[in-house]
Amino acid sequence: MLTEKDLRELLAFQTKQPVLSVYLNTDPVEGNADAYKLRLRSMLKTVSLPEDVAAVEQYFVAEYDHSGRSVAVFSCQGENFLRAYPLAVPVRGRVQVSDHPHIKPLADLLDSYGGYGVALVDKQGARLFHFHLGELREQEGVLGENVRHSKSGGASSLAGRRGGSGGVAQHDEDVIERNMKESAEFATRFFLEKNIRRVLIGGTDDNVSLFRAQLPKSWQSLIVGVFPMSMTAAHTEVYQRAMSIGQAAEEQREARMVQKMITNAAKGRGGVVQLEDTLHAVHAGRVQTLVIKDGLRASGYRCQGCGYLTAQETRRCPYCSSTFEQIVDAVEMAVYTVMQQGGEVEVLHDESLTKEFGDIGALLRY
Repeated sequence: MLTEKDLRELLAFQTKQPVLSVYLNTDPVEGNADAYKLRLRSMLKTVSLPEDVAAVEQYFVAEYDHSGRSVAVFSCQGENFLRAYPLAVPVRGRVQVSDHPHIKPLADLLDSYGGYGVALVDKQGARLFHFHLGELREQEGVLGENVRHSKSGGASSLAGRRGGSGGVAQHDEDVIERNMKESAEFATRFFLEKNIRRVLIGGTDDNVSLFRAQLPKSWQSLIVGVFPMSMTAAHTEVYQRAMSIGQAAEEQREARMVQKMITNAAKGRGGVVQLEDTLHAVHAGRVQTLVIKDGLRASGYRCQGCGYLTAQETRRCPYCSSTFEQIVDAVEMAVYTVMQQGGEVEVLHDESLTKEFGDIGALLRY
């Protein structure tokens, strides 16, 4: 399965040789192994890289273990390079040949399914989950001191008496507070280590509220939803509920982000819209978040010296005076560059949002 380390390797891969990128949907609901192998052969018919085609086909014959619901394969036999990543979520099948791995579909998956952290909490401890690209990556737990419950009735239960309910209740409250603090500290370390991008909390209303209050404000800001759930719930149940809530929250967040980007662009600071202005910002290294419509492609030109991208035909680069080469997809190169620079990519599937700004734009660092 794809890891952050794998993605960094793909982003860092540099070559003068052609790179074959293949995304194949192997979801069982779309057919058996023979069906997806037939789709693969059909997709590769248009590729005139016999060594790379053979390497990809050999992977599916000898190495693919039929895990996951899709596969991303990258081959550059001129550099003795072959990487394959089964994915737990389906992708649309496609083939592309370029001078770098085609990572735009991965950007979409990371935006939709990347970095989910879930905490199930009660008064004694927490169960923590890290879901990434549709699969459970990590599960840990913390258990604090047992919470006693006092019995009611009788003179011994009068508040203030030795052994009375007032003293026991205060003891229970102290234990719960310590447990919640310990659970929150443990969760903070867990979320930080796993590069969690969004947090969901499950439990009773009271327990969720107590746990949430103990989290640092920086992590409180990443909470996208809460829900009732038992501490003993199966991880599949946790995942399904978390994704349902997370996706709904993501749609609302994207709408707010688009409005902020459009407003900033209109003010001339903090945002840009439309292809050409966005490509300028990408080259300047100013893009914090690149926002694109799902499936957007646009031909363009790339400077053979400094890599400057433009949608307009230009003879000489305004930055280094080198000549340009025409490229099939300037949007793909923008995605690739932004991710190399450590920025984020938001892929929008709601056309009612994207038509407001010309299908591509960005929030800027400065």
